[in-house]
Amino acid sequence: MKNRIILIVIVCFVLLNSMTSCSSMPEKAQPVRQFDVNRYLGTWYEIARFDYYFEKNLDNAMAQYSLNADGNVEVVNSGYNFKKNKWVSVNGTAKFRGDKDAAALKVSFFGPFYAGYNVVALEDYKYALVAGKNLDYLWILSREKTIPEKVKQNFISKAQEIGYDTSKLIWVKQDKKSPFDK
Repeated sequence: MKNRIILIVIVCFVLLNSMTSCSSMPEKAQPVRQFDVNRYLGTWYEIARFDYYFEKNLDNAMAQYSLNADGNVEVVNSGYNFKKNKWVSVNGTAKFRGDKDAAALKVSFFGPFYAGYNVVALEDYKYALVAGKNLDYLWILSREKTIPEKVKQNFISKAQEIGYDTSKLIWVKQDKKSPFDK
């Protein structure tokens, strides 16, 4: 009987997870169109984010994107854990969810489990606003360790239009040279 209950709980978890993972973008968000993944490749510095357990206590966070042989995007996320005084990184893969001219991707750092990665605002491939699968995930990225105030305010307004509570943004320190920076 105990094994049967455990099996039912596992099945319910898998079903619930598969239903919620279908939602890959907040309802009011739209991915950037005419997206050129080749221009998006390279290093992006995290300017702001919502606080997530997988980025807890990280500053100097950055993401590096490159194409792999099968056309998917290789991802290396890194940052400095200021509580543990050490650099950390994690590798992942991003795949387009549909048309490659729409910036709607899914990314995985943990095997077969993917989450939404949606570029919803992009300025000259220098600054990006990235929405996750729901209103709990948001990033502001820049090719440089800073962002112009006007771009920052435009991205905050865009995020608020989508439904994000931008008062929860954490502004990331970018004051160290990363050993992962290419």
